Amino acid sequence: MSNFKNNLGHIELDADGIATLTMVMDGKANKINDTFGLGWREALEWLNAQKNVTGLVVTSGHKDFCVGADLDMLFKERNPANIFERVKQLNTLFRTIEKWGKPVVAALTGSALGGGYELALACHHRVALDASGVQIGLPEVNLGVIPGAGGTQRLPRLVGQQKALEYIAGGLMVRPDKAKRDGLVDDLASTKEAVVEKAKAWIKANPKAKAPWDTDGWKFPGPRPSGEDARNLMMGAAAMMMKKTAGAYEAPKAAIAAVHEGSLLEFDRALEVEGRYFSKLAVSDQAKDMIRTIWFHRTAAEKHEGLPSVEQSGIQKVGILGAGMMGAGLAFVAAQKGYQVVLKDVNQAALDKGMEHVKGEVKALKWMSENERKAILARVTPTLELEPLKGSDLIIEAVVENIDVKHAVQKETEGLLAPGGIWASNTSALPITDLASVSKQKDRFIGLHFFSPVEKMPLIEIIVTKDTSDDTLARSLAFAKSIKKMPIVVNDGYGFYTSRVFSAYILEGATLVAEGHSPAMIEWVARSAGMVVPPLQVFDEVTLSLGRKGLEMGKRYLGKQLDFPGTRLIMKMVDGEKRYGKVAGAGFYDYAEGKRTGLWSGLAKLVESTPKAGESTAELIRDRLMLIQVAEVARLVEAGVIRDKRDAEVGAIFGIGFAPSTGGPLSYVDRRGARVVVERLRELTAKYGERYTPAPLLVNMAERGETFFEKV
Repeated sequence: MSNFKNNLGHIELDADGIATLTMVMDGKANKINDTFGLGWREALEWLNAQKNVTGLVVTSGHKDFCVGADLDMLFKERNPANIFERVKQLNTLFRTIEKWGKPVVAALTGSALGGGYELALACHHRVALDASGVQIGLPEVNLGVIPGAGGTQRLPRLVGQQKALEYIAGGLMVRPDKAKRDGLVDDLASTKEAVVEKAKAWIKANPKAKAPWDTDGWKFPGPRPSGEDARNLMMGAAAMMMKKTAGAYEAPKAAIAAVHEGSLLEFDRALEVEGRYFSKLAVSDQAKDMIRTIWFHRTAAEKHEGLPSVEQSGIQKVGILGAGMMGAGLAFVAAQKGYQVVLKDVNQAALDKGMEHVKGEVKALKWMSENERKAILARVTPTLELEPLKGSDLIIEAVVENIDVKHAVQKETEGLLAPGGIWASNTSALPITDLASVSKQKDRFIGLHFFSPVEKMPLIEIIVTKDTSDDTLARSLAFAKSIKKMPIVVNDGYGFYTSRVFSAYILEGATLVAEGHSPAMIEWVARSAGMVVPPLQVFDEVTLSLGRKGLEMGKRYLGKQLDFPGTRLIMKMVDGEKRYGKVAGAGFYDYAEGKRTGLWSGLAKLVESTPKAGESTAELIRDRLMLIQVAEVARLVEAGVIRDKRDAEVGAIFGIGFAPSTGGPLSYVDRRGARVVVERLRELTAKYGERYTPAPLLVNMAERGETFFEKV
């Protein structure tokens, strides 16, 4: 029986006087909020009133140890003084735990991220469950803030500044074995019971435990913070951060500053430095937009809010047509999650290459046993024949982007589906309605657009037609969830959502080159605007030859030939210069053994014009690259391709790398203002062409002073 219980959890005392606090807050997770703070204070008061308490084990009754701060509160708050006061109260609590006078051990029986890991850092020892689903780290920069409960001060004092900055400024989350190697946790155990037992054993062996930084004679690990080596380390960290982010994000800059400045101060004063940086970031527009999309919208998409659902997908056997990189990747992903997979191709060499890819991905699952890896491979059946596909509950077509080829494979395999089976196309642009025109089961025809590399990319774009049934959509969503893909659901149309916006981005990059703007400047400006990958680099990666084919498809579906400097440049590079992209070792960049060696010097001879003095500014290039995407998104919202505004944001960020620092294209419009955006689009339309024409939706919003999302 529990000796103590409140809204935080309950405490049990064993015969050795060791108390175990099991946090079980209402809901599915332990969160750092007012209930958390009050619960901890009550628990400490109760513990202090007991006799013969020798130590405390802190663990969780939920799946995770603690998920960190309550983002609902943080998102709504705009007063930095209020944020700072909350941070101060939390730091006081954590210092009380840390200086309690008796050993406190964090028994991490689940993931400890953000504030949850900061609680663990305030304990004297950390034991983690060594399981694949457990993650540990300080990922706050991914939401536009930094650790605010001592993370930027405790972790550097624990593992040194260099290692700490990798986690804090990089927002890293790692498995327990990696956390142990890097010093984030002290010990591992294979079961939850063993985690708690190891925690208790450490308490018995260390009855007078203190935090290292509260111990006389303690010295900072690594270089002395005020020394030359430490200064060089910080300059190197700043340079690496700038190289990686191009300065688009404020949180990594603040993280480096907090670590550096705090390391020069006494510990409690260092916490104040961190708190001030955190408070400033937490009320910023960048943090608000990132939290709304990367946390709230993403969570809603992952939970399939507002979408049809079924208990089970009814899918056990998956047929995949085409053993290229996408098909092979899908075979691995599905087999890893327990599906029986048939991987079909018409070419033995392609099939062999596809299976080698599957084997390579399975081999990389180092945390699995040999038997587990063998079981994954055993679930994949490679074949050149049709018969093994018989009885598939889901067939995903991943063949070449040619409607005639897709129709042909569909006709010969659709009849092999199990009763109620679903046919899906992985096309990136061809209208699903057109692909379904030869189907006998249009209600069970759907688009499942995965992103490459499918093993890593989290998004799936699900495309429905007017004939696609809710049951087909619901089962497809259940399948997506089972393979851990985050869905957006859009209506049909040429290019759907992501391909339309992505094409606009990379073609505008090519247009800027054709107009004589510096390719190096184009790439840097894109990154400084927050784009994950610059346009010329990513064009090479998806291949210029595919872009060239896309221009022909665009002519068919848009009813006209796209003709502006960027499209003409692509035709010259592919048809004349035979530069097909990264896979061919020649595109906008030169390559050696698959690695970029620099921009191709021959681009200069293909330009159509030279900008006049003062016409090639970073501001102009940034506006053109960002607003061409915004203009396309607004058209797709107006046309009804976008069914839910959250999907516009989630799809852009997680599918095509639209600047996460902005929260997405609609958030970008809201922060800049619809009126300003429309005025600038009209200026660009007059000078560079109708592709910039603002949609009536945007024009109306500008006139009415409206925003896509509620102002925060």
